[in-house]
Amino acid sequence: MKVEFKYLFLIALLILTPKNALGNTIIKIGLLAPLSGEFKNIGKSIIESARIALNKIDNNKIYILPRDTKGENSVTLKQAEELYAEGIRIFIGPVFNKNLKGLEKFEGATFFSLTNKVINNPKNVISAGINARSQFDAIKKYQTLNKLEETLVLIPKKEYKEEIEQAIIKSKIKTKKIFYYDADPTQLTKQIEKVTKYEIRKQNLKDEIKRIENSDESNKEKKLEILNKKDTIGRIGYDSIIIADFDESLKSVTTSLLYTDISPKKVTFISLNQWFDETLFKEKESQPISFPSINKDNFDKFKKDYLKLYNNYPTQLSLITYDLVGLIYYLLFQNSLEIDDKIFNKKNSFKGVSGIFKIKNRKINHELNFYEVNGESFIKIF
Repeated sequence: MKVEFKYLFLIALLILTPKNALGNTIIKIGLLAPLSGEFKNIGKSIIESARIALNKIDNNKIYILPRDTKGENSVTLKQAEELYAEGIRIFIGPVFNKNLKGLEKFEGATFFSLTNKVINNPKNVISAGINARSQFDAIKKYQTLNKLEETLVLIPKKEYKEEIEQAIIKSKIKTKKIFYYDADPTQLTKQIEKVTKYEIRKQNLKDEIKRIENSDESNKEKKLEILNKKDTIGRIGYDSIIIADFDESLKSVTTSLLYTDISPKKVTFISLNQWFDETLFKEKESQPISFPSINKDNFDKFKKDYLKLYNNYPTQLSLITYDLVGLIYYLLFQNSLEIDDKIFNKKNSFKGVSGIFKIKNRKINHELNFYEVNGESFIKIF
């Protein structure tokens, strides 16, 4: 039977739970994060956000047991094994996909990893990150709203390529063409020229100028003046372009598109979740560009609260951790506080601080919002 729980904010509901509701039951959750080494700042923010969630729940019967993974797989397994021996069966973490290897040996345990990758993970791992499927579901909704039916998808030849391919299939998004490009900047522009038919459109312009020059058309000089200001003429055959890339690599692609006379004023530019990267404000020629993401208002409020407490800004993974603590507690409370990994198979829908997310068959998908970068603002589309 379908069970669906909807409410304004998950944590807001949890704080209404009576402090003695657990009786003598003690709930212990393992937290596997890098607390030392290269990624210690990420680990620190994850622990701090878990503490905020615990304070909101305000029940001294629930404990978070942090363990340092150092961002290494061997250390992760050792720490998980020690907690497992103590009877811990629910874990938040590991953070990185590379540290999931070997977790399948812990039977009856569930690991809520913060990775956004879902392919080839152990069966007892639930990926809680903003995965590609969630993003393409939101892009599909954006396509429908804007009646976009001729979409070019640009996918870099990177390690997450398979995640993108599977998300495209499962979301049933409309695509006219999928093109794979090498992220090497020395090769990128030539590849973009190819897929956008740049040389053909450039030649079309030359041919048209020559034709007008040899014609007896009226307003000949005016027409030539207009043509000489153009770089190309002719349609590329797409009404939208999805760029499955991030950071500087994304900017390299948009720069190559602009060079080939493809601008967001002619074709709709769409990217994947950019986590409200404000460096995009500087890319004026590449605007507007739209992307799916979590709820920005909630994220901003969380950052503000976090800053007051810790005099520092949280990482994106902090917000996901915050929601996970509340989610786990809520699911256990609905299950009479019995720790049973089957509760993560049921179909449920929740609204946490990061937005609405759904869990079914040990998979989490986020129902994302959509934003447009325009000027120096992130404008909410839906």
